[in-house]
Amino acid sequence: MLFASSLSSRRFPALAIASVCFLAACGSDSGGSETTSGSPDTTAVADEVATTSTTPLSELATAYTRPGPYPVGVTSYVLEGGNEVEVWYPAVATTTGSDSYDVRDFVPPAIRDLLTADVPAVFTYPAGRDAEAADGSFPVVLFSHGFSGFRFQSTFLTAHLASWGMIVAAPDHWSRDLFHTLSTPIGDRASAVTELLATLDLVTAENAKPDSLLAERVDTERVIALGHSAGGGTVVQAAFDDRVDGYISMASGVISLSGSDENAPPTTAELPAKPSFFIAGALDQVVSAEDVTRASYELVPGPSLLWIIEGVGHNGFDDFCTLGGGTGIIGVAEASGLGPLLEAQPQLRRLGEDGCLPPAEPVEIGFPMIRHAITAQLRAWFGDDAEAIGIGPDVMSSYDLAVEIATKD
Repeated sequence: MLFASSLSSRRFPALAIASVCFLAACGSDSGGSETTSGSPDTTAVADEVATTSTTPLSELATAYTRPGPYPVGVTSYVLEGGNEVEVWYPAVATTTGSDSYDVRDFVPPAIRDLLTADVPAVFTYPAGRDAEAADGSFPVVLFSHGFSGFRFQSTFLTAHLASWGMIVAAPDHWSRDLFHTLSTPIGDRASAVTELLATLDLVTAENAKPDSLLAERVDTERVIALGHSAGGGTVVQAAFDDRVDGYISMASGVISLSGSDENAPPTTAELPAKPSFFIAGALDQVVSAEDVTRASYELVPGPSLLWIIEGVGHNGFDDFCTLGGGTGIIGVAEASGLGPLLEAQPQLRRLGEDGCLPPAEPVEIGFPMIRHAITAQLRAWFGDDAEAIGIGPDVMSSYDLAVEIATKD
């Protein structure tokens, strides 16, 4: 059974809108919109998609692969502690342009000066920097990056969610971001949770400021936490906060979150009684999809959803395999003659390459599946769709990569 359309801890408006892009032609590859008002008109979508019961499964499985009806805006904030926060949000229809980040800018200056190789190190995506926000009140997704990652690491997904009407806020975690991993980490596992919840405080405060880009745009009654790798552990802990309605864990799990023995799994009573979605790659050699992700899904209280995608590894859930000749900062460093340095840091090499090299499939094949699955689940949890579209066991054979799907109440 798929999840109910609303989360148990909050009451959401019943919109009765399927909002399926392939039927409404509401998105484009550039993330733009044909509408001319501040908010896209979803009435036509609701009229055309009265039911999905007769829609082919192959179409349901690709409903949210393309950008949604909103152009994307992006802006930066700083937490009181100094951590930078990136926020993606639905922007007005006139928004154009692109935003980008250079992975080399997230390492210490001494290392940055050595990364001189002429290899791709910049990730670019459609978004307007500091663009005017679209009209409306939008739910919040808190994004927590993994070990040696940073706030931009999964822009292929975070910006995509904004195009579907969500505000996505991602802080740098100084206990494990790339800069501090290569210098001196600050904080610990608990501080990452504090930073993620402080990010929710930040967007809540911005919502109340008349001159803010996010003024009266943030729906703090609808909040989900989304994390990758170590961030998957962070979002589970953040979900104990009453303001967080559920969580999505990518390439991660819950089995090492409690007690003095980090290998001892928590009991069900020690886990948040919130809806969850665990999604992982079958080839992940950093966090085992079987020993960690599946075991976590089996342990947590329902409702919960499990996806394990064949041909995907640990970095199938971030942008890095598209950079550095295919291995992100590892590829940039190696091309710059820093191979001996990497040999002295085998953990970083393994972490940086997992999921980027054969037998893993190119991440561009997995990206649309991940975008669709997470967007569909979030829209159902937020009450935008009557049910999660195209992510249940009935569509397992409808994707470009084989995927195992399980659900429980």
